[in-house]
Amino acid sequence: MTATVIGLHVVGWVTLLAIVVPGHYSIGTQTFGAGIGITAYTLGARHAFDADHISAIDNTTRKLMADGKRPLSVGFFFSLGHSSVVFILAVLLNFGIRTLDEQVKNDNSGLHNVTGIIGTGVSGAFLYVIALLNVIILVGILKVFRDMRAGRYNDEELEAQLDKRGLMNRFLGPIARRADAPWKMYPIGLLFGLGFDTATEVALLVLAGSAVVSGLPFYAILSLPILFAAGMCLFDTIDGCFMNFAYDWAFAKPVRKVYYNITVTGLSVFVALFIGTIELLGLVGQEYHLSGGFWSFMVGFDINKAGFVIVGIFVVTWIAALAIWHFGKIEQKWDARQAVPASDGTAELARRG
Repeated sequence: MTATVIGLHVVGWVTLLAIVVPGHYSIGTQTFGAGIGITAYTLGARHAFDADHISAIDNTTRKLMADGKRPLSVGFFFSLGHSSVVFILAVLLNFGIRTLDEQVKNDNSGLHNVTGIIGTGVSGAFLYVIALLNVIILVGILKVFRDMRAGRYNDEELEAQLDKRGLMNRFLGPIARRADAPWKMYPIGLLFGLGFDTATEVALLVLAGSAVVSGLPFYAILSLPILFAAGMCLFDTIDGCFMNFAYDWAFAKPVRKVYYNITVTGLSVFVALFIGTIELLGLVGQEYHLSGGFWSFMVGFDINKAGFVIVGIFVVTWIAALAIWHFGKIEQKWDARQAVPASDGTAELARRG
Protein backbone atom coordinates (compact mmCIF):
# COMPACT_ATOMS: atom_id res chain seq x y z
CA MET A 1 0.00 0.00 0.00
CA THR A 2 2.77 2.42 0.95
CA ALA A 3 4.80 1.48 -2.13
CA THR A 4 1.84 2.18 -4.42
CA VAL A 5 1.12 5.59 -2.90
CA ILE A 6 4.81 6.56 -3.12
CA GLY A 7 4.99 5.12 -6.65
CA LEU A 8 2.12 7.31 -7.87
CA HIS A 9 3.87 10.38 -6.48
CA VAL A 10 7.22 9.44 -8.04
CA VAL A 11 5.77 8.59 -11.48
CA GLY A 12 3.57 11.69 -11.57
CA TRP A 13 6.10 14.25 -10.42
CA VAL A 14 9.12 12.76 -12.23
CA THR A 15 7.15 12.61 -15.51
CA LEU A 16 6.06 16.22 -15.08
CA LEU A 17 9.27 17.81 -13.79
CA ALA A 18 11.92 15.72 -15.54
CA ILE A 19 10.25 15.02 -18.90
CA VAL A 20 7.39 17.46 -19.54
CA VAL A 21 8.74 20.72 -18.08
CA PRO A 22 12.02 20.64 -20.10
CA GLY A 23 9.86 20.47 -23.25
CA HIS A 24 8.51 24.00 -22.55
CA TYR A 25 4.92 23.12 -23.40
CA SER A 26 1.98 25.42 -22.78
CA ILE A 27 -1.83 25.47 -22.67
CA GLY A 28 -2.79 28.67 -24.42
CA THR A 29 -0.83 31.39 -22.65
CA GLN A 30 -0.20 29.26 -19.52
CA THR A 31 3.04 27.32 -19.22
CA PHE A 32 2.51 23.60 -18.62
CA GLY A 33 4.72 23.29 -15.57
CA ALA A 34 4.80 22.63 -11.85
CA GLY A 35 1.83 24.96 -11.24
CA ILE A 36 -0.52 22.83 -13.35
CA GLY A 37 0.82 19.71 -11.63
CA ILE A 38 0.07 21.23 -8.23
CA THR A 39 -3.45 22.09 -9.43
CA ALA A 40 -4.10 18.46 -10.47
CA TYR A 41 -2.63 17.16 -7.21
CA THR A 42 -4.69 19.49 -4.99
CA LEU A 43 -7.87 18.62 -6.92
CA GLY A 44 -7.27 14.99 -5.98
CA ALA A 45 -6.45 15.87 -2.37
CA ARG A 46 -9.63 17.95 -2.08
CA HIS A 47 -11.71 15.19 -3.60
CA ALA A 48 -10.53 12.82 -0.87
CA PHE A 49 -12.33 14.97 1.71
CA ASP A 50 -15.71 14.95 0.01
CA ALA A 51 -18.57 13.87 2.25
CA ASP A 52 -19.32 10.68 0.30
CA HIS A 53 -15.68 9.55 0.42
CA ILE A 54 -15.66 9.94 4.19
CA SER A 55 -18.99 8.11 4.53
CA ALA A 56 -18.04 5.18 2.27
CA ILE A 57 -14.64 4.62 3.90
CA ASP A 58 -16.00 5.10 7.40
CA ASN A 59 -18.99 2.76 6.96
CA THR A 60 -16.90 -0.04 5.47
CA THR A 61 -14.15 0.32 8.08
CA ARG A 62 -16.75 0.16 10.84
CA LYS A 63 -18.35 -2.96 9.31
CA LEU A 64 -15.07 -4.82 8.87
CA MET A 65 -13.86 -3.95 12.36
CA ALA A 66 -17.16 -5.19 13.77
CA ASP A 67 -16.36 -8.47 11.96
CA GLY A 68 -13.07 -8.64 13.86
CA LYS A 69 -10.78 -7.54 11.00
CA ARG A 70 -8.07 -4.89 10.72
CA PRO A 71 -8.99 -3.09 7.46
CA LEU A 72 -6.15 -0.57 7.09
CA SER A 73 -6.40 -0.42 3.30
CA VAL A 74 -10.11 0.43 2.82
CA GLY A 75 -9.42 4.05 1.82
CA PHE A 76 -6.49 2.95 -0.34
CA PHE A 77 -8.50 0.56 -2.53
CA PHE A 78 -11.48 2.92 -2.67
CA SER A 79 -9.32 5.76 -4.00
CA LEU A 80 -7.62 3.49 -6.55
CA GLY A 81 -11.00 2.52 -7.95
CA HIS A 82 -12.21 6.10 -8.00
CA SER A 83 -9.08 7.48 -9.65
CA SER A 84 -9.13 4.68 -12.25
CA VAL A 85 -12.29 6.24 -13.71
CA VAL A 86 -10.57 9.62 -14.01
CA PHE A 87 -7.51 8.04 -15.63
CA ILE A 88 -9.57 6.08 -18.18
CA LEU A 89 -11.59 9.16 -19.10
CA ALA A 90 -8.39 11.18 -19.53
CA VAL A 91 -7.11 8.50 -21.93
CA LEU A 92 -10.37 8.61 -23.89
CA LEU A 93 -10.14 12.40 -24.03
CA ASN A 94 -6.67 12.05 -25.51
CA PHE A 95 -8.13 10.25 -28.51
CA GLY A 96 -11.57 11.77 -28.82
CA ILE A 97 -11.68 15.47 -27.92
CA ARG A 98 -9.88 16.86 -30.96
CA THR A 99 -13.25 17.33 -32.68
CA LEU A 100 -14.01 19.90 -29.95
CA ASP A 101 -10.78 21.76 -30.59
CA GLU A 102 -12.07 25.29 -31.11
CA GLN A 103 -14.83 25.03 -28.51
CA VAL A 104 -12.46 23.94 -25.78
CA LYS A 105 -9.72 26.40 -26.73
CA ASN A 106 -12.06 29.38 -26.61
CA ASP A 107 -12.79 30.36 -23.00
CA ASN A 108 -15.81 32.38 -24.17
CA SER A 109 -17.35 29.63 -26.30
CA GLY A 110 -20.88 28.40 -25.78
CA LEU A 111 -19.51 25.05 -24.61
CA HIS A 112 -17.43 26.70 -21.88
CA ASN A 113 -20.29 28.90 -20.70
CA VAL A 114 -22.93 26.16 -20.64
CA THR A 115 -20.74 23.50 -19.03
CA GLY A 116 -19.45 26.04 -16.50
CA ILE A 117 -22.94 26.98 -15.37
CA ILE A 118 -24.34 23.43 -15.40
CA GLY A 119 -21.28 21.80 -13.83
CA THR A 120 -20.92 24.30 -11.00
CA GLY A 121 -24.67 24.52 -10.40
CA VAL A 122 -25.17 20.76 -10.25
CA SER A 123 -22.10 20.32 -8.04
CA GLY A 124 -23.16 22.99 -5.55
CA ALA A 125 -26.76 21.75 -5.41
CA PHE A 126 -25.55 18.17 -4.99
CA LEU A 127 -23.39 19.13 -2.03
CA TYR A 128 -26.33 20.91 -0.40
CA VAL A 129 -28.41 17.74 -0.77
CA ILE A 130 -25.60 15.76 0.86
CA ALA A 131 -25.45 18.26 3.71
CA LEU A 132 -29.23 18.10 4.23
CA LEU A 133 -29.24 14.30 4.32
CA ASN A 134 -26.34 14.21 6.75
CA VAL A 135 -28.04 16.81 8.98
CA ILE A 136 -30.99 14.41 9.24
CA ILE A 137 -28.61 11.58 10.16
CA LEU A 138 -26.81 13.81 12.67
CA VAL A 139 -30.13 14.55 14.37
CA GLY A 140 -30.74 10.80 14.61
CA ILE A 141 -27.32 10.19 16.17
CA LEU A 142 -27.89 13.02 18.65
CA LYS A 143 -31.20 11.36 19.58
CA VAL A 144 -29.29 8.14 20.31
CA PHE A 145 -26.87 10.17 22.43
CA ARG A 146 -29.74 11.81 24.32
CA ASP A 147 -31.32 8.41 25.00
CA MET A 148 -27.94 7.15 26.14
CA ARG A 149 -27.70 9.94 28.70
CA ALA A 150 -31.15 8.91 29.94
CA GLY A 151 -29.92 5.34 30.42
CA ARG A 152 -31.23 3.92 27.13
CA TYR A 153 -28.87 2.85 24.35
CA ASN A 154 -29.87 1.06 21.13
CA ASP A 155 -26.84 -0.04 19.13
CA GLU A 156 -28.98 -1.26 16.22
CA GLU A 157 -30.61 2.17 15.89
CA LEU A 158 -27.18 3.83 15.82
CA GLU A 159 -25.94 1.44 13.12
CA ALA A 160 -29.07 2.10 11.03
CA GLN A 161 -28.45 5.85 11.19
CA LEU A 162 -24.77 5.51 10.26
CA ASP A 163 -25.54 3.35 7.22
CA LYS A 164 -27.61 6.19 5.70
CA ARG A 165 -24.80 8.78 5.52
CA GLY A 166 -23.84 10.15 2.10
CA LEU A 167 -26.00 10.47 -1.01
CA MET A 168 -24.12 8.00 -3.21
CA ASN A 169 -23.97 5.67 -0.23
CA ARG A 170 -27.79 5.55 -0.20
CA PHE A 171 -27.75 4.12 -3.72
CA LEU A 172 -24.59 2.00 -3.47
CA GLY A 173 -24.82 1.17 0.24
CA PRO A 174 -26.23 -2.35 -0.31
CA ILE A 175 -23.28 -3.12 -2.59
CA ALA A 176 -20.78 -1.57 -0.17
CA ARG A 177 -22.14 -3.67 2.67
CA ARG A 178 -21.17 -6.77 0.69
CA ALA A 179 -17.51 -5.73 0.90
CA ASP A 180 -16.07 -8.22 3.38
CA ALA A 181 -12.42 -7.44 2.51
CA PRO A 182 -10.64 -4.11 1.88
CA TRP A 183 -9.75 -4.93 -1.75
CA LYS A 184 -13.46 -5.17 -2.59
CA MET A 185 -13.65 -1.40 -2.15
CA TYR A 186 -11.92 -1.04 -5.54
CA PRO A 187 -15.12 -1.71 -7.57
CA ILE A 188 -17.07 0.43 -5.08
CA GLY A 189 -14.66 3.28 -5.83
CA LEU A 190 -15.20 2.71 -9.56
CA LEU A 191 -18.96 3.10 -9.12
CA PHE A 192 -18.54 6.23 -6.99
CA GLY A 193 -16.22 7.68 -9.64
CA LEU A 194 -18.94 7.32 -12.28
CA GLY A 195 -21.21 9.52 -10.17
CA PHE A 196 -19.22 12.73 -10.86
CA ASP A 197 -20.37 13.94 -7.45
CA THR A 198 -18.26 17.12 -7.30
CA ALA A 199 -16.57 19.55 -9.65
CA THR A 200 -13.04 18.24 -8.91
CA GLU A 201 -13.20 15.41 -11.46
CA VAL A 202 -14.77 17.69 -14.06
CA ALA A 203 -12.11 20.35 -13.44
CA LEU A 204 -9.33 17.79 -13.84
CA LEU A 205 -10.82 16.45 -17.08
CA VAL A 206 -11.27 19.98 -18.47
CA LEU A 207 -7.60 20.58 -17.67
CA ALA A 208 -6.60 17.36 -19.43
CA GLY A 209 -8.84 18.18 -22.40
CA SER A 210 -7.24 21.60 -22.74
CA ALA A 211 -3.85 19.91 -22.80
CA VAL A 212 -5.06 17.59 -25.57
CA VAL A 213 -6.28 20.36 -27.86
CA SER A 214 -3.06 22.27 -27.24
CA GLY A 215 -1.21 19.41 -28.92
CA LEU A 216 0.72 18.17 -25.88
CA PRO A 217 2.19 14.64 -25.99
CA PHE A 218 0.21 11.84 -24.32
CA TYR A 219 2.67 11.44 -21.41
CA ALA A 220 2.19 15.10 -20.46
CA ILE A 221 -1.58 14.68 -20.47
CA LEU A 222 -1.52 11.43 -18.47
CA SER A 223 0.71 12.98 -15.81
CA LEU A 224 -2.36 14.98 -14.69
CA PRO A 225 -4.66 12.05 -13.75
CA ILE A 226 -1.67 10.32 -12.15
CA LEU A 227 -1.02 13.34 -9.93
CA PHE A 228 -4.77 13.58 -9.23
CA ALA A 229 -4.71 9.91 -8.17
CA ALA A 230 -1.60 10.48 -6.03
CA GLY A 231 -3.23 13.29 -4.06
CA MET A 232 -6.54 11.48 -3.60
CA CYS A 233 -4.93 8.13 -2.81
CA LEU A 234 -2.63 9.63 -0.17
CA PHE A 235 -5.39 11.35 1.77
CA ASP A 236 -7.98 8.58 1.34
CA THR A 237 -5.39 6.08 2.62
CA ILE A 238 -4.60 8.28 5.62
CA ASP A 239 -8.33 8.71 6.17
CA GLY A 240 -8.89 4.93 6.15
CA CYS A 241 -6.00 4.28 8.55
CA PHE A 242 -7.15 7.05 10.88
CA MET A 243 -10.71 5.73 10.97
CA ASN A 244 -9.35 2.25 11.64
CA PHE A 245 -7.51 3.36 14.74
CA ALA A 246 -10.31 5.72 15.75
CA TYR A 247 -12.85 2.89 15.66
CA ASP A 248 -10.44 0.65 17.53
CA TRP A 249 -10.72 3.24 20.30
CA ALA A 250 -14.42 3.95 19.72
CA PHE A 251 -15.60 0.33 19.82
CA ALA A 252 -14.36 -0.06 23.38
CA LYS A 253 -17.43 1.69 24.83
CA PRO A 254 -20.80 2.87 23.39
CA VAL A 255 -20.26 6.47 24.48
CA ARG A 256 -17.03 6.62 22.50
CA LYS A 257 -18.75 5.22 19.40
CA VAL A 258 -21.54 7.81 19.53
CA TYR A 259 -19.17 10.72 20.24
CA TYR A 260 -16.88 9.74 17.36
CA ASN A 261 -19.76 9.50 14.88
CA ILE A 262 -21.24 12.82 15.96
CA THR A 263 -17.87 14.40 15.13
CA VAL A 264 -17.46 12.63 11.75
CA THR A 265 -21.03 13.31 10.58
CA GLY A 266 -20.85 16.93 11.71
CA LEU A 267 -17.65 17.38 9.71
CA SER A 268 -19.29 15.88 6.62
CA VAL A 269 -22.14 18.39 6.90
CA PHE A 270 -19.76 21.35 7.26
CA VAL A 271 -17.53 20.31 4.35
CA ALA A 272 -20.52 19.87 2.00
CA LEU A 273 -21.99 23.26 2.99
CA PHE A 274 -18.60 24.99 2.78
CA ILE A 275 -17.77 23.87 -0.77
CA GLY A 276 -21.39 24.07 -1.99
CA THR A 277 -21.79 27.64 -0.76
CA ILE A 278 -18.55 28.80 -2.37
CA GLU A 279 -19.48 27.22 -5.72
CA LEU A 280 -23.07 28.50 -5.85
CA LEU A 281 -22.36 32.04 -4.63
CA GLY A 282 -19.34 32.27 -6.92
CA LEU A 283 -21.55 31.23 -9.86
CA VAL A 284 -24.24 33.79 -8.95
CA GLY A 285 -21.68 36.58 -8.63
CA GLN A 286 -20.07 35.68 -11.95
CA GLU A 287 -23.28 35.34 -13.96
CA TYR A 288 -24.93 38.50 -12.60
CA HIS A 289 -21.67 40.49 -12.56
CA LEU A 290 -22.03 41.36 -8.87
CA SER A 291 -19.35 43.54 -7.34
CA GLY A 292 -18.18 44.47 -3.88
CA GLY A 293 -15.83 42.90 -1.37
CA PHE A 294 -17.96 39.85 -0.60
CA TRP A 295 -18.84 38.99 -4.20
CA SER A 296 -15.32 39.67 -5.43
CA PHE A 297 -14.05 37.22 -2.82
CA MET A 298 -16.58 34.56 -3.83
CA VAL A 299 -15.99 34.91 -7.56
CA GLY A 300 -12.22 35.01 -7.16
CA PHE A 301 -11.97 32.22 -4.58
CA ASP A 302 -9.46 29.59 -5.68
CA ILE A 303 -11.43 26.37 -5.22
CA ASN A 304 -8.20 24.38 -5.53
CA LYS A 305 -7.11 25.76 -2.16
CA ALA A 306 -10.26 24.45 -0.51
CA GLY A 307 -8.67 21.03 -0.02
CA PHE A 308 -6.02 22.54 2.23
CA VAL A 309 -8.67 24.56 4.07
CA ILE A 310 -10.67 21.38 4.69
CA VAL A 311 -7.58 19.55 5.98
CA GLY A 312 -7.00 22.42 8.42
CA ILE A 313 -10.66 22.30 9.49
CA PHE A 314 -10.37 18.56 10.14
CA VAL A 315 -7.27 19.02 12.27
CA VAL A 316 -8.75 21.90 14.30
CA THR A 317 -12.06 20.07 14.77
CA TRP A 318 -10.41 16.91 16.04
CA ILE A 319 -8.19 18.86 18.43
CA ALA A 320 -11.29 20.62 19.77
CA ALA A 321 -13.22 17.33 19.97
CA LEU A 322 -10.42 15.62 21.87
CA ALA A 323 -10.10 18.60 24.21
CA ILE A 324 -13.85 18.51 24.95
CA TRP A 325 -13.67 14.75 25.49
CA HIS A 326 -10.70 15.01 27.83
CA PHE A 327 -11.49 18.13 29.84
CA GLY A 328 -15.24 17.51 29.82
CA LYS A 329 -14.59 14.06 31.31
CA ILE A 330 -17.33 12.60 29.10
CA GLU A 331 -16.20 8.99 29.51
CA GLN A 332 -15.77 9.32 33.28
CA LYS A 333 -19.29 10.74 33.59
CA TRP A 334 -20.65 7.88 31.49
CA ASP A 335 -18.82 5.30 33.62
CA ALA A 336 -20.12 6.92 36.80
CA ARG A 337 -23.68 6.90 35.46
CA GLN A 338 -23.39 3.24 34.48
CA ALA A 339 -22.05 2.38 37.91
CA VAL A 340 -25.17 3.75 39.64
CA PRO A 341 -27.78 0.98 40.19
CA ALA A 342 -31.13 1.53 38.45
CA SER A 343 -33.01 2.17 41.70
CA ASP A 344 -30.39 4.64 42.93
CA GLY A 345 -30.42 6.36 39.56
CA THR A 346 -34.18 6.74 39.68
CA ALA A 347 -34.02 8.18 43.18
CA GLU A 348 -31.31 10.60 42.11
CA LEU A 349 -33.36 11.77 39.14
CA ALA A 350 -36.40 12.22 41.38
CA ARG A 351 -34.32 14.22 43.86
CA ARG A 352 -33.00 16.50 41.09
CA GLY A 353 -36.48 16.88 39.61
